[in-house]
Amino acid sequence: MKTIILTLSAAKDLDALPRDARRQCEAGLHRYAMTGQGDVKPLAGRDGFRLRVGDYRIIFDQDAATILAIYIGRRTTTIYKRS
Repeated sequence: MKTIILTLSAAKDLDALPRDARRQCEAGLHRYAMTGQGDVKPLAGRDGFRLRVGDYRIIFDQDAATILAIYIGRRTTTIYKRS
Protein backbone atom coordinates (compact mmCIF):
# COMPACT_ATOMS: atom_id res chain seq x y z
CA MET A 1 0.00 0.00 0.00
CA LYS A 2 1.23 3.47 -0.90
CA THR A 3 1.02 6.40 1.49
CA ILE A 4 -1.37 9.17 0.41
CA ILE A 5 -0.23 12.75 0.99
CA LEU A 6 -2.43 15.75 0.21
CA THR A 7 -0.97 19.15 -0.60
CA LEU A 8 -2.61 22.14 1.08
CA SER A 9 -4.43 22.89 -2.19
CA ALA A 10 -5.72 19.32 -2.47
CA ALA A 11 -6.88 19.33 1.16
CA LYS A 12 -8.79 22.58 0.58
CA ASP A 13 -10.25 21.22 -2.67
CA LEU A 14 -11.37 18.05 -0.91
CA ASP A 15 -12.97 19.97 1.97
CA ALA A 16 -14.90 22.13 -0.50
CA LEU A 17 -16.52 19.15 -2.24
CA PRO A 18 -20.05 17.96 -1.42
CA ARG A 19 -20.08 15.10 1.09
CA ASP A 20 -20.86 12.34 -1.44
CA ALA A 21 -18.19 13.54 -3.87
CA ARG A 22 -15.65 13.77 -1.04
CA ARG A 23 -16.36 10.19 -0.04
CA GLN A 24 -16.04 9.02 -3.65
CA CYS A 25 -12.70 10.79 -4.10
CA GLU A 26 -11.33 9.46 -0.82
CA ALA A 27 -12.47 5.94 -1.70
CA GLY A 28 -10.94 6.21 -5.18
CA LEU A 29 -7.60 7.36 -3.77
CA HIS A 30 -7.55 4.59 -1.15
CA ARG A 31 -8.46 1.97 -3.73
CA TYR A 32 -5.68 3.12 -6.04
CA ALA A 33 -3.17 3.27 -3.18
CA MET A 34 -4.02 -0.26 -2.04
CA THR A 35 -4.55 -2.11 -5.32
CA GLY A 36 -3.28 0.10 -8.12
CA GLN A 37 -6.70 -0.08 -9.74
CA GLY A 38 -8.46 2.98 -11.08
CA ASP A 39 -8.88 5.10 -14.17
CA VAL A 40 -5.36 6.60 -14.19
CA LYS A 41 -3.62 8.22 -17.14
CA PRO A 42 -0.42 10.25 -17.44
CA LEU A 43 -0.95 13.96 -18.04
CA ALA A 44 -0.09 15.33 -21.45
CA GLY A 45 2.28 18.26 -21.53
CA ARG A 46 3.48 18.04 -17.93
CA ASP A 47 4.54 15.58 -15.28
CA GLY A 48 1.98 13.75 -13.19
CA PHE A 49 -1.10 11.63 -13.49
CA ARG A 50 -4.83 12.00 -13.19
CA LEU A 51 -7.24 9.68 -11.42
CA ARG A 52 -10.82 9.87 -12.64
CA VAL A 53 -13.49 9.38 -9.99
CA GLY A 54 -16.90 10.02 -11.53
CA ASP A 55 -17.08 13.69 -12.56
CA TYR A 56 -14.00 14.52 -10.49
CA ARG A 57 -10.30 14.38 -11.28
CA ILE A 58 -7.42 13.99 -8.86
CA ILE A 59 -4.13 15.33 -10.20
CA PHE A 60 -1.20 13.59 -8.52
CA ASP A 61 2.43 12.52 -8.65
CA GLN A 62 3.67 9.20 -7.36
CA ASP A 63 6.77 7.20 -6.61
CA ALA A 64 7.26 3.68 -5.31
CA ALA A 65 5.94 4.46 -1.81
CA THR A 66 3.78 7.60 -1.97
CA ILE A 67 0.98 9.30 -3.84
CA LEU A 68 1.07 13.11 -3.66
CA ALA A 69 -2.38 14.53 -4.49
CA ILE A 70 -1.91 18.02 -5.91
CA TYR A 71 -5.40 19.15 -7.00
CA ILE A 72 -8.91 17.74 -6.79
CA GLY A 73 -11.83 19.11 -8.78
CA ARG A 74 -14.40 18.71 -11.51
CA ARG A 75 -13.28 18.12 -15.05
CA THR A 76 -15.42 21.04 -16.24
CA THR A 77 -13.51 23.54 -14.08
CA THR A 78 -9.94 24.65 -14.56
CA ILE A 79 -8.46 21.59 -12.82
CA TYR A 80 -6.10 20.88 -15.72
CA LYS A 81 -5.05 24.54 -16.10
CA ARG A 82 -3.83 24.88 -12.52
CA SER A 83 -0.08 24.71 -12.13
